[in-house]
Amino acid sequence: MVDDEKVPGLPATSWAVLGLLSFGRELSGYDLKKWSDRSLSLFYWSPSFSQIYAELKRLEKAGYATSRLVAPEAGSRDKRVYRITDPGLAAVRTWAQEAPLDPPVLKHGPMLRLWLGHLLEPERAREILAGHREFAETMRLRAEADVAEAAADASWAYPRLTLRWAERYYAAERDLAEAMLADFEELIEEVERNAPWR
Repeated sequence: MVDDEKVPGLPATSWAVLGLLSFGRELSGYDLKKWSDRSLSLFYWSPSFSQIYAELKRLEKAGYATSRLVAPEAGSRDKRVYRITDPGLAAVRTWAQEAPLDPPVLKHGPMLRLWLGHLLEPERAREILAGHREFAETMRLRAEADVAEAAADASWAYPRLTLRWAERYYAAERDLAEAMLADFEELIEEVERNAPWR
């Protein structure tokens, strides 16, 4: 049974940022954004820069992360880098093991539009489905490339699994869009066959 008392009360974005730091590297806000775009965004979401910096402040205040300024390799501005603390690592480990799992929430824009298909011109419905098919294939290819790149880093073994899941998910979305296009054409033929003016 989950003990809610053991799980610190932080928003999901905090746990995502702390999770990125849990791989043991010092990372800047820019690094965290880049990593989240290349992994989290493929199966959850990617926080904005402003969210990342707000969460880093929260995590420092909680004692879960520390930061320091480092001189740049090139340019004139120092860069702030962050590292997880031992209490931070313990907290994110507790959260990963014991926090209740939120079920996935499906908010599928293309399907909402198709649900309102009676308000669309047929060509627009086709465009929506074809556009979703192309988007899904683009995301699948991106996940595939990120899987290959993550293979070079042994510490990313588990993120690599989630990237593989994302690759399969977007392949399924692509195939579903293709099937929906076929279903749509079948529906249009049926509507035309049964139209009262025929």
